[in-house]
Amino acid sequence: MYERHILGKTGEQVAREYLIKNGYRLLVSNFRCRQGEIDIIAIDKNELVFIEVKTRKNKHYGNPIDAVDKKKQQHILNASKYFIYIHNLENRNIRFDVIEIYAKDKLYINHIKNINITK
Repeated sequence: MYERHILGKTGEQVAREYLIKNGYRLLVSNFRCRQGEIDIIAIDKNELVFIEVKTRKNKHYGNPIDAVDKKKQQHILNASKYFIYIHNLENRNIRFDVIEIYAKDKLYINHIKNINITK
């Protein structure tokens, strides 16, 4: 369990560095509320972006995005609604992204923009 936690935290740090390098303005990391958790909240041009980071060493359990199932999507959606509400951001354009990090011999990043969150 501890090794998975370290892998996840490392993946989130890699994702933050990647986002900054690509012109995103980071607002919050690891936003938690009763409704759920969001790994990274950032601004990309004129969009508020809610980002889930999934890090894997291999594909034994499928692609990292496969872990963003309906239950996880619902938590992300509810937490994003709460974040928007408490920060009075109702009129912002928003999107949901997933960043897959593969930690093999080196790090591979796959940024999947504008995923469809099901309600």
